[in-house]
Amino acid sequence: MRLLTSAGCDLASIGRDLASAGRDLADADLAALYAYPQRPAGRWLRANFATSADGAATVDGASAGLSSPADRRVFALLRSLADVIVVGAATARTERYAPVRVRELWRHLRAGRAATPPIAVVSARLDLDPASPLLAGAPPDARTIVITTADAPPDRRAALARHADVIVAGESAVDMRAALGALADRGHRRLLAEGGPHMLAQFVAGGLLDELCLTIAPLLAGPAAGRIVAGALSPAGPLRLTLAHVIEDGGFLLCRYTRTRTDASAGHHEDAPARCGDQRPNTAGIGPRQQAR
Repeated sequence: MRLLTSAGCDLASIGRDLASAGRDLADADLAALYAYPQRPAGRWLRANFATSADGAATVDGASAGLSSPADRRVFALLRSLADVIVVGAATARTERYAPVRVRELWRHLRAGRAATPPIAVVSARLDLDPASPLLAGAPPDARTIVITTADAPPDRRAALARHADVIVAGESAVDMRAALGALADRGHRRLLAEGGPHMLAQFVAGGLLDELCLTIAPLLAGPAAGRIVAGALSPAGPLRLTLAHVIEDGGFLLCRYTRTRTDASAGHHEDAPARCGDQRPNTAGIGPRQQAR
């Protein structure tokens, strides 16, 4: 793995040193490049997706064909850094999500926190199996979280509450801003979203997305597969992103983008927007994509 550019943030000086040295990125380099900004009073929502060179989000219906050893390495790092992993119910079923396992993580990055981050599943209808490994198999210090609506069937909510922590956010549809706020109130301020495309569209439309980590695989998947964003976006139009860095390994490009801040978008969190240069490695303290790919 080698760094091609980090011109999008104040880590550019580090990036130039790494690039000029022509050496592989060590674990400490990656931890610095992907560290969450220091935001004591706010939250930071990072999304992690993979795509083919022609924009396909899946190959044969799953993301496994878009991965590489470098992608899986960063996938594990991002999970290690996160306080919670947010995923839609459809993606959880398709990718056969299970609780994160300790052996899949960079353990030194979990110091001072639970050994694994919990999974937060977004489901308006609660079409989830309470006996599934994701719900029944989660450890006590990282119980799975289910985010649903007030209109969800009460009997399903009660059944799931025996195995998971249930958050009600919204009436008939999940209010993503309220959901993220509820997670932050529980101390989960470094959020990692892994899917799916409809949920990502809601984050974008709501002005909630702070960062996108995108792996671009060197293949053409054809026109049948969907994209990483599905559904309607904000009436304001496309979300502008700023490139933070690009890592290359075996033809795969691992890109990190941050939301381009404007006067209109600067106030969607409690505190002022953090710059990429505010980042430091989080030393205070893999799952479906890593297993499947």
